[in-house]
Amino acid sequence: MSETVYIKSQSDIELMRQAGRLAAGARTVARQAVAAGVTTREIDRHVHDFIIKSHAYPTFLNYCGFPASACISVNDEIIHGIPGKKVVRDGDIVSLDVGATFKGFVGDCAGTFPCGEVNAEAKRLIEVTRQSFFEGIRFAREGYRVSDIGAAIQEYVESHGYSVVRDYVGHGVGRQLHEAPEVPNYKVDRHQKGMGRRTDPRLVRGMTIAVEPMVNAGGYEIRQLDNGWTVVTADGSLSAHYENTILITDGEPEILTMAEDI
Repeated sequence: MSETVYIKSQSDIELMRQAGRLAAGARTVARQAVAAGVTTREIDRHVHDFIIKSHAYPTFLNYCGFPASACISVNDEIIHGIPGKKVVRDGDIVSLDVGATFKGFVGDCAGTFPCGEVNAEAKRLIEVTRQSFFEGIRFAREGYRVSDIGAAIQEYVESHGYSVVRDYVGHGVGRQLHEAPEVPNYKVDRHQKGMGRRTDPRLVRGMTIAVEPMVNAGGYEIRQLDNGWTVVTADGSLSAHYENTILITDGEPEILTMAEDI
């Protein structure tokens, strides 16, 4: 990934808004498809069909060889779950990560949702993960640094007894799914060797970034499955994920992938 941070023009931003609305719509379609007895492949098909019918392209499909339109991760799976024959069951929590490319620009978003009735701890994990995003973007304003977002997310998550994944982070988004800068969900020391303005830039209007806390009920350690994609919690604890693409403005950030019910 290039270290260049791309500032979007007004015409770029309008296309980002359209891509964001489509990604948000795809996330809603995926959430509505979550039900006991359905397979993750069936959910993926709903996402694929919605994006294609919207005259866009599923960003994740064939991205670095990924074989599906959505990443669907269940229970202890953190991210990059490959849709397949896995059957969703009542009491599961399902993380849905989707991307839509429209006229050359990408919208990227995710959320974790319950299947039927889930236990109180699973529900709390989902709620804390979602709220941690909003705690973080309080600092997504001109003049703050990227690291200020992550510090706020980590503080909120850990105050509720959970942990933030360290091995995967948020990112810039625009013409590419992954652009600079990286957006960690934890506090980083900008004074340590290798850190600085290039890796922890100040936020300026026109930047578009994906903020995406990944939160584990247990420890933050992870492991990757043999399929080379799916990442799970090392201790088998539940994990939740919440993400939106946001635009830095001259005031509060604009959430480009926001849906009223998610």
